[in-house]
Amino acid sequence: MSSSFDPFGTALQDYLEGDQTNQIEVESNLTEKEIIPVPYLFRKWEEMPEKEQFALSIVQGKILDVGAGAGTHALALQNQKKEVVALDWSAKCCEVMQKRGVNSVLKGDFFKLDEHEKYDTLLFMMNGFGIAGTLENLDTFFLKCKNLLKPGGRVIGESVDILYMFEDEEEEGAYSIDLNGNYYGELNYRMEYKGQKGEWFPWLYVSSDHVLEAAEKNGFKMIDFFEGEDSDYMICLELI
Repeated sequence: MSSSFDPFGTALQDYLEGDQTNQIEVESNLTEKEIIPVPYLFRKWEEMPEKEQFALSIVQGKILDVGAGAGTHALALQNQKKEVVALDWSAKCCEVMQKRGVNSVLKGDFFKLDEHEKYDTLLFMMNGFGIAGTLENLDTFFLKCKNLLKPGGRVIGESVDILYMFEDEEEEGAYSIDLNGNYYGELNYRMEYKGQKGEWFPWLYVSSDHVLEAAEKNGFKMIDFFEGEDSDYMICLELI
């Protein structure tokens, strides 16, 4: 995900510098524009939903926080005396994290990371499994995870099954899905901030069944699961 303009990182920088009134607009090929309130990206432990607190409580060893953004989860882990590396592709996000006091910040693309560096936990928060982009790419995603983990390492991540968005209003229990098309959770997104737009990028919303199927095929087993109230979930997978 690259762009000459980085809406997300720019918004985080502005917030840190005192401009706390603006919002990030998110456009997709499925829904109308949605809003990300920038202050939420700077939330503290006590402001985090139970699902996130659950995830941060079951990490182990050396942690890689993938797509760390403003460093909110990395800072929470640091406060718990955990060893964490915060990864983000955005140079602006990395600068924000450094200014906020994240000890170890890494700029880069998850899929291109050097596999000589091994971790005990890979953390994918805020629909972090979306980084796979497509259902087919889940195998590539889990293979990369496998190559970055130490023996017995964990993948902890979340997503949402958006099947409910395709419910047929006229027929109960039926869904309006093109069975010959792409997986219904494969979306394209673009972010906008202060009237400037970034580039379109693929993002995946995937059911836990599909995640578990791909994980098991690539040598993982499920060891913990948190089910949310809105078809969302957090899953903890362990490398066998």
